Amino acid sequence: MSGPWEERGAGGRKGRAGGGRRRGALGRVVRAGVGRRRAQTTVMVLTTLVSVAASVLALGLLVASRAPFDHALARQRGAHLTVQFDSAVTEGQLADTARLPGVAASSGPFGVASVRFLPMVAAPPGYQPPPLTVVGRPSAGGEVDRVDLVEGRWAAAPGEIVLEAGSRQPGMRPGTRLETGGAGGAAGTAFTVVGIAESVGESADAWVVPAQLSTLAGDRADRQMLYRLTDAGTAAAVESARAGIAAALPPDAVTGAQSYLDVRQSAQENTAAYIPFVTAFAVLGLAMSVLVIGIVVSGAVGAATRRIGILKALGFTPLQVGRAYVAQALIPAAAGALPGVALGNALAVPLMAEVARSYGTGAVLIPAWVSLVVPAGALALVAVTASVPALRAARLRTARVLGMGRGAGGGRGRRVRHCSVTAAAARAVSLGLASPFARPARSATMAAAVAFGALAVTFAVGLGSTLVAVQRDGDPDRGGEVTVRTLARPGGGPPTAQREPADPAAVAGVIAARPETASSYRIARAEVSAAGLKGGVQLVAYEGDVPGADHTMVSGRWFGAPGEAVVATRFLRAAGVRVGDSVVLSEQGGTVRLRIVGEVFDLGDKGMTLRTDVASVAALESRFLPSSFIVRTAPGTDAGSYVEGLNAALKPLGADAEASGPGKSSVIRAMQALIAMLTLMLVAVACLGVLNTVVLDTRDRVRDLGVFKALGMTPRQTVVQVLTSVGAIGLAAGVVGVPLGVALHGWVMPEMGRAVGTTIPPADVDVYGPALLGVLVPAGVLIAVAGALLPAGWAARTRTAQALRAE
Repeated sequence: MSGPWEERGAGGRKGRAGGGRRRGALGRVVRAGVGRRRAQTTVMVLTTLVSVAASVLALGLLVASRAPFDHALARQRGAHLTVQFDSAVTEGQLADTARLPGVAASSGPFGVASVRFLPMVAAPPGYQPPPLTVVGRPSAGGEVDRVDLVEGRWAAAPGEIVLEAGSRQPGMRPGTRLETGGAGGAAGTAFTVVGIAESVGESADAWVVPAQLSTLAGDRADRQMLYRLTDAGTAAAVESARAGIAAALPPDAVTGAQSYLDVRQSAQENTAAYIPFVTAFAVLGLAMSVLVIGIVVSGAVGAATRRIGILKALGFTPLQVGRAYVAQALIPAAAGALPGVALGNALAVPLMAEVARSYGTGAVLIPAWVSLVVPAGALALVAVTASVPALRAARLRTARVLGMGRGAGGGRGRRVRHCSVTAAAARAVSLGLASPFARPARSATMAAAVAFGALAVTFAVGLGSTLVAVQRDGDPDRGGEVTVRTLARPGGGPPTAQREPADPAAVAGVIAARPETASSYRIARAEVSAAGLKGGVQLVAYEGDVPGADHTMVSGRWFGAPGEAVVATRFLRAAGVRVGDSVVLSEQGGTVRLRIVGEVFDLGDKGMTLRTDVASVAALESRFLPSSFIVRTAPGTDAGSYVEGLNAALKPLGADAEASGPGKSSVIRAMQALIAMLTLMLVAVACLGVLNTVVLDTRDRVRDLGVFKALGMTPRQTVVQVLTSVGAIGLAAGVVGVPLGVALHGWVMPEMGRAVGTTIPPADVDVYGPALLGVLVPAGVLIAVAGALLPAGWAARTRTAQALRAE
């Protein structure tokens, strides 16, 4: 009885030992495969690095830029919709709006007025602090917009005021004394700052007790309501709620409205523009990872069919063979994923700093879970991609693969090569043109990798061109060859508080007296209040010959008559109006109603500038900042000589002139640098994919190369043959990749505009002319040739005798 049990036990131990030896041998097979195929290993490391870095950057920006605002909004039960109503609307009518469908909760009505306080710090001539939206509110709590007190306490009596943290001037703190400007130079109302608070929805710039509003605005104080909505996930849902509220009240009862989505967008605008194009690069990187890793593993399986047969003959199971090739893909992928996470986090540092500045918080970092989920997902994707050719290798029959040589399949395409050799073309070129037909599947995958590279280059060139156009067209006052300021800048520094600006009429006379002057117009700026919008908006008033052609319009037209105005996309969205609607401006009791006739492309002042004629806002009696003039010179005028002569006449007046030039944006420069780096990384991966494929093809056809060399093919002709074969593939890939890049650019750029609250004009998106497309199509050829140069050199240096002995 004991003998059989002892024999069975010995056999069991032997089997376990054999399994352990096979597992150890399997590890050696994996390590040997990774070390032997250095080119393929490098390709997989870099491919995974690029895709992980871009994905970490894109997902991290998306999550980190939105999280601070959304968390604060939920904690404060911030208002989804802040609406300002005309003073004629009764409290009963406003109370009824709280019961409308779609309204989950409300607070108010609160009295609201626009108040301008006297400057607290030394300022340039003409400067006044922007008007503040002051709300009469009894407490910081409520159903909606539970304001957080940062310092001090809430206002409890007339003469006390609480300032919103983002609206206070430097040096303001509890105990600071403020005073409003009285009419006609009379003394205004005095206030003491008793607290500093934060409203995530930016419902007001300051709060006082309700009784104080009668002192500030009398019977003309408007009303404010704060609403939380049942559905506030999209701009359309918020707009639908606003329209429902307006429809329940008399016409023109709603004088303005503000959506929390616009507030959030404004807070994250410095990073929001990065997300669409970084996401596009991340998707491209992931797609290239799938493709290139599939090429590498398939090539490794194809080049090692005989080795697979030997492994199976030695006792390795099909599952073990499949695991070995998946592991050979996962090891370099893991080696690339770790530095990819580090690179993505490093690239995000300056962008996250913008997020921190937007919310006034400490350092904002990419969430840790992003740095864990992205590489894990990338490795899972690599495993799935590698498992397909690995399982195919595992299913190969041992006897079949042992009988297969390296050149198996190399006879395909011989008929094409024969036809091309007999043609009049040079033999090396004709052989190269025929090579892709020998392994059509491998050629197709190489073409796909090159097409992705050509797509990335086309996309990057389009992004760069559009950003340049946006920087140029985003300044509505860029027209003219010369800019004249009525307040000179001594030594190029900022204007000082002690100097007075030159008389605009005298400056206009000097400009008109120059014979080289073709036309000019004056620009004056001021801060005024717009109904429904917190704080002040920038008013730009024009006087003179203002050519509409100087301004890039998104829709509508430039103003042409008194009472008309143009605004940017952000203004339209923040104020809840459209082209054709009216907006009410106010300044120290005076009001004007302007009709918006056009949507101008304007990136200055966060897109919150209103532009109109001086006569249209004369009733406001605004105190404008020192003005400037835009001057057009006659054709053929030398700008330098004109500016020199003009400055000689302007100096006694205290004004100066300078040649107009394109503005510079640090955000756009940062975008261009990031685009260039991501593009180079993707192109490098595409080149490495080509290199890997050409290496595999050269090894498969090494005997053919030996025969060609024995028949007299020179090393130079060998290089020509290899480069011709990939060049033909690159040309076909470029024809496919370039239109795809154009289409991707046409989708991403409008998304970038929407992300920052503007609409990019179609003319700035359609940057691909016939000449540029003609230059981009050969990009596929350049990528393919660049990737094939090294293996072509290796093939040229292969000795004839060595090649002929190869199987």
